[in-house]
Amino acid sequence: MSDRGSDVGGRVIVFDTTLRDGEQSPGATLNAEEKLEVADALVALKVDVIEAGFPAASPGDFEAVRAIARRAKGVTVAGLARANATDIERAAQAVRGADDSRIHTFIATSDIHLKHKLRMSRAQVLERVSEMVALAKGFTSNVEFSAEDATRSDWGFLVDVFGRAIAAGATTLNVPDTVGYTTPAEFVALIDNLRAKVPGIERAVISVHCHDDLGMATANTLAAVGAGARQVEVTVNGIGERAGNTSLEEVVMALATRGEQFGGATTRIEKTKLVPTSRLVSGLTGLAVQANKAIVGVNAFAHEAGIHQDGMLKERTTYEIMDPTDVGWEGTRLVLGKHSGRAGFRNALQELGLRLEADQVDSVYQRFLELADRKKRVTGADIVALVSDQMESASTTYRLVGWNASIGSGGAATASVVVATDDGELSGDAEGNGPVNALFQAVDAAVGVENELEYYHVEAVTPGRDAQGQVHLRIRASEKLYSGHGLATDVVEASARAYLAALSRVVQKDPDTVLMGSSTSRWT
Repeated sequence: MSDRGSDVGGRVIVFDTTLRDGEQSPGATLNAEEKLEVADALVALKVDVIEAGFPAASPGDFEAVRAIARRAKGVTVAGLARANATDIERAAQAVRGADDSRIHTFIATSDIHLKHKLRMSRAQVLERVSEMVALAKGFTSNVEFSAEDATRSDWGFLVDVFGRAIAAGATTLNVPDTVGYTTPAEFVALIDNLRAKVPGIERAVISVHCHDDLGMATANTLAAVGAGARQVEVTVNGIGERAGNTSLEEVVMALATRGEQFGGATTRIEKTKLVPTSRLVSGLTGLAVQANKAIVGVNAFAHEAGIHQDGMLKERTTYEIMDPTDVGWEGTRLVLGKHSGRAGFRNALQELGLRLEADQVDSVYQRFLELADRKKRVTGADIVALVSDQMESASTTYRLVGWNASIGSGGAATASVVVATDDGELSGDAEGNGPVNALFQAVDAAVGVENELEYYHVEAVTPGRDAQGQVHLRIRASEKLYSGHGLATDVVEASARAYLAALSRVVQKDPDTVLMGSSTSRWT
């Protein structure tokens, strides 16, 4: 093992390649203006290096890199180039206007690449490295050399390659895990070997660039930092070729949270801008961030389980190792769902300004659980509607026990209903013009209260296919008006609940306080 004492407490250079490797994600192409917008965000995030693109790839890429180089201040701007004169000269032209310009040149070093892609011998690769790094050095003092597919390369040959690069003037040596093949322990051993055997390596910064094909990009990157690497090549949201690159936000927050495990390494990243930058990149590229993505996923600081919510309400650190506001979230989100306990539910009521007695909380909570079984996400609007409906239905004379309604083409709708009262249950069957009308007729058959429907309105409480339906209606009985409100995930059931609420007010002699003129019922 090499001596890592000199690395303790060292700052890690954050090399962001969202605009180059990240943009290589299928479907993630950005136009020139969008690239500038992302570059501005990366400057605000305080990354150290922006790899702005591959200037030789196309005229558009060249212009984008040149525009970013001229615009981005206080940051190094790098252009990628294959190890050939044309690419390097093109990259040099593109980054010339930067505050600090870097040429990043690379060539593959694994035998599989040498044989099948480059068709070059090891000796030819060594000669090319010396020539092209020296050429790049003639344009800028800041030269990075990458040995593509380093983790599948022969270690002895890799030592020779990096030795040539340093001798020719490279200031950063990048060790890419191009196909996401290595493991943390193996990567540490490779970094140790390079530090021990590459002549002059102490004059260069060791960089790592990992891919996530086996889901170990972040783990491999952090392991390399612990072994002495002091530059990490990352992308926002971990986007990139195939399974993606190492996620910038994961590495930054791992070092911020558990830095002592990686030699005390730190970054200069403005952590509160992690979430806003993530959203910007996701919006511009069209690549959605998975809900459970560490740090920036919508569920990263969300808690639904009742035990977790109870612990969070007592002390946030029981279930959170980071403060969500530190990375740009507004705060912890206690998600209301079927796993939520009473503590989380009571907290939601309090945040919504709803004050209920203990027995009322229990009854609303039971209805909430029933709703959560049918609805993926229960919102604040759902809770407000539930409480309102529960408060109204608690005093109703008629309570819906069960119902059924059916309709087919070319025939009338049929419905049946069972209604509970303090004296027992009532039932009724009927036909009607549509399921709602048929169910109303069935209710009439069950309770026998004469009335005429004056007003009927249905609306969704929240957007979405699983939204609750909310029905408001008004009936006329004995020349007085009575209102009812019903709530359910099915609008037919919500209609029945609203109708029974209005009929209950009829028998309770509790009419609306304002009488309105008669209108024609839509059901006649």
